Amino acid sequence: MKKILSVFSLVALMGLAAIPLSYAEETVTETVTVTETVTPDAAPAAEAPAAEAASAEAAAAPATLDVGNTAFMIVATVLVILMTIPGLALFYGGLVRQKNMLSVLMQIFVVFSLISVLWAAYGYSLAFSEGNMIVGGLSKAFLSGITTESLTGTIPEYVFLTFQMIFAALTPGLIVGGFAERIKFSAVLLFTVLWVTFAYIPIAHMVWGGGYLAELGAKDFAGGTVVHINAGLAALIGAVMLGKRIGYGKEAMPPHNLVMTMIGASLLWVGWFGFNVGSELAADATAGMVLVNTQLATAAAVLGWIFAEWLFRGKPSMLGAASGAVAGLVAITPACGFIGPMGSIILGFTASFISLWGVTKLKGALGYDDSLDVFGVHGLAGIWGAVGTGVLMAPGLGGVGYAEGVTMGGQVTTQIIAVVVTLIWTGVVSVILYKIVDVVVGLRVSEEYEREGLDTTEHGERAYSL
Repeated sequence: MKKILSVFSLVALMGLAAIPLSYAEETVTETVTVTETVTPDAAPAAEAPAAEAASAEAAAAPATLDVGNTAFMIVATVLVILMTIPGLALFYGGLVRQKNMLSVLMQIFVVFSLISVLWAAYGYSLAFSEGNMIVGGLSKAFLSGITTESLTGTIPEYVFLTFQMIFAALTPGLIVGGFAERIKFSAVLLFTVLWVTFAYIPIAHMVWGGGYLAELGAKDFAGGTVVHINAGLAALIGAVMLGKRIGYGKEAMPPHNLVMTMIGASLLWVGWFGFNVGSELAADATAGMVLVNTQLATAAAVLGWIFAEWLFRGKPSMLGAASGAVAGLVAITPACGFIGPMGSIILGFTASFISLWGVTKLKGALGYDDSLDVFGVHGLAGIWGAVGTGVLMAPGLGGVGYAEGVTMGGQVTTQIIAVVVTLIWTGVVSVILYKIVDVVVGLRVSEEYEREGLDTTEHGERAYSL
C-alpha cells in the first residue's frame, strides 16, 4: 500500500512538473444576454442611434449570475453523476460474470472518486486555464483564485468546474470495460492517474480549453473526441496489452445479469441529458435542440440495432437494444448542438450498424478481447459521430450551418483531423502508460486469481450469497 501511495505522489509531481506552467491571471469568459426590444414599424428613424447605443452599453456590461442557468447546471451535473454511478457501474456489472461483478463496480466507484480529487488538485487548471496549444497552466491549481464570486459565463465557476470534473471522472470508468475480469485493482488506479494526466487533460484542453483543435475549428459539443474516442482507444489498447481472458473463445462467458444491464443502460440514457444538454451551460433554445436531438438519436439507434439483429441473426435481443442505446448516445454527443432533429435520427440509426459491425465482425477478425466492447461502441460510434457532425450540420440538412468561409468538405476535413489527433495522442500515450504500470505494479492478476474471480481475490467479497 505504501508503494502504491508513493507512486501516486510521484505521478502527481511528474504531471505537474512535465507540463509548462502558466501563472498568467485567468480572464473569466463572460456571456452577456442582450434583451431585444421590438419597436413599431412606424418608429422614427432618429431612434435607431439611441437603440444602438443602448445595445452597445448592454454588450459592454459585465456578466452577472443567472439563477436559472445555475440551477439548470447543478441538475445537469447531478445527472452526469447518475449516469456514472450507478448507471455505468450497473451496465458494466451486469455484463461480466458473477465472480467479477463487484470488481467492476469497485473500479468505477473508486476511479470516480480518485479523479474528482485529482481534478481539484491540478486537472481543472491544466485543462481550462491559459497555457499553450496542448495544455493549460497551473494558475488555478488547487482551485487557486476561484471564489464564490467567480463566474464562467453566467454560472458560478465552482459549478462549471464540477460539471467538467464529472466528465473527467466518468471517462476512465469507460476504459474499465476493455480489460474487465483480469486486471489488478492497483493497476487500474495507477493507470487512471497517469492516463487522465497525460491523455484526457491535453485532449480536453485542445478541444474545450482553447487549444489546438479549438483553434482549428473542430466541433465537439459534449465529448465525442474528449470522452468516447479517447476512452475507446485506451480500452482497446489495454485489452490487447493484457491479453485475452483465460478461456476466451473456448468457454461461454455470457453476461450474468441482463436485467441489471438494462437498468444501467436506462440510467445512462437519463443521465446523458445532463451530459449533452448541460454542455450548453445555459437553459436556452440551443439546450432545447440538444434535448430533442439526444432523444431521437438514441431511440433511432435502438431500433437500428434490433432491426439489424433481427435481419442477420433472426432474433432481436435486450442486450442489443441496450447496446444500441449507448451507441446512439455516443454518436450524438459531439453533434447534438450542431445538427437538426432529422439529422440526429440518421446519425443514431447509422451508428448502430457501425457499432454492431465493430463488436462482431471487426472484433472477430482481429481477435482481440475487449471484454465489454468499449472500442466497438464508444470508439467507433464516437468516430462516426465526430465525422458525421461535419456533414449533418449543413443548413440544407437541418443543421446550424458552418462558420463564414467554411464548406462542408472543409468542416469534415477538420473533424477528421480532430479524430486522428485524438487517436494518435491517446494511442501513443496509452501504450507507454500501460508499460509503465506493468513495470511498477504489474497489469494482470495471476491465473489462479483470474479463475477464482476478482471479487474474492482482489476485494474479499462476493456479490451474492446464495
